Amino acid sequence: MKGFIALLFLSLTTLLLAQAPAGSADNATLTPAEQSIASAQKEIAKKPTSYFGYNQLAIALSRRARETSDVTFYAQAEDALKKSRELSPNNLEAEKIHVWLLLGRHEFPAALEASTVLNKKVPDDILVYGFLVDANAELGNYGAAEEAAQWMLNLRPGNLPGLARAAYLRELFGDVDGAYELMDMAYQTTVPTETEDRAWILSQMGHLRLIVGKTDEADIILRQALTLFPGYHYALGNLAKVRIAQRKYDDAVTLLEQRFQAAPHAENLYDLGEALELAGRMDDAKKAFTEFETKSLAESSRRDNSSRELVFYYADHAHQPAKALEIARQELAWRHDVYTLDAYAWALHLCGQDAEARKQIEQALAVGVQDAKLFTHAGAIALKVGDRDKAEHLLRESVSLHSNGSDQARVLLAGLGTASPEE
Repeated sequence: MKGFIALLFLSLTTLLLAQAPAGSADNATLTPAEQSIASAQKEIAKKPTSYFGYNQLAIALSRRARETSDVTFYAQAEDALKKSRELSPNNLEAEKIHVWLLLGRHEFPAALEASTVLNKKVPDDILVYGFLVDANAELGNYGAAEEAAQWMLNLRPGNLPGLARAAYLRELFGDVDGAYELMDMAYQTTVPTETEDRAWILSQMGHLRLIVGKTDEADIILRQALTLFPGYHYALGNLAKVRIAQRKYDDAVTLLEQRFQAAPHAENLYDLGEALELAGRMDDAKKAFTEFETKSLAESSRRDNSSRELVFYYADHAHQPAKALEIARQELAWRHDVYTLDAYAWALHLCGQDAEARKQIEQALAVGVQDAKLFTHAGAIALKVGDRDKAEHLLRESVSLHSNGSDQARVLLAGLGTASPEE
């Protein structure tokens, strides 16, 4: 699990679990999700013929999936939801949880269809609007996502899931400071006992500081997240990016090794391989990338995949642009978000299809996201089609962010005989 989909857990915490029994002092050492699981199990034991406890168990197990990044908890959540529906086939909360599980499995087209139906049934439900934001944003339907997010805030100003989604959309549209402000508001709104939710929000706040080059602030925020929720995989990944920006590559490798042990997903292995390369450990990097390729190909037929990382692996590390383009086209067939457009454009560029590459990368740029890697790719493509002025502008944009992804832009600017902005 990564990126925007993690936002939906905040909805469940604040809107569905509000009815769940609170954790007792006896299980104070458990995580919030573990406490919720224990409470749901008690509810089921007390009222085994009631669907309510099974709904709560499905939600709690899915929260545990985010805490641990262990997707086996999703299967357990599906079992609990099945039991809920057997006991009460038409209960509305089960319908919502079903959509939420579709999102968790990255079945975004199906989730969009189901949430659209639910929205007509309950047009004033904030959680359902949150589902519409999530599905539309992941598919690249940003206008529809923005409209749904605004409805969330109109219906209940200042609600936590609405703030978090508005923050993510502001980031995509290029307002990073505004995104940080909204995430901070979401953090202040989250109750102190929800330590994992708070750590997740802090992880996003650290990310927002890092992408605009505020490395020291990002460092402090991310270490705060790890203090709040030790070993948290989201915070470990973002802190590793801070270490890379600081050129502390060995430290980044250590953090990413810890993350991969906690969350052994293909995309996490890809990040580890890149860090190993930066640290000069080429043999270890080769092993990591080989394992990544095997894992990624095995899941490429699923929606929940690491196909974008696989595109960049074939493009930038294995130097097999035709394979990169094949995977990129497969992903673009069902989603057209900014990051898929970037991967597709880069693969087209490396295959010599620069006119089409420029068309695709300009669609990505039009969204507004401030991303050093995207600017670098766009600059390289503009340079290849002979638009030197545009290329220089985009490469300078990349370098000005002082972020991961800016180094290649500096190299390209040097090749143009142009100094970087800070030089």
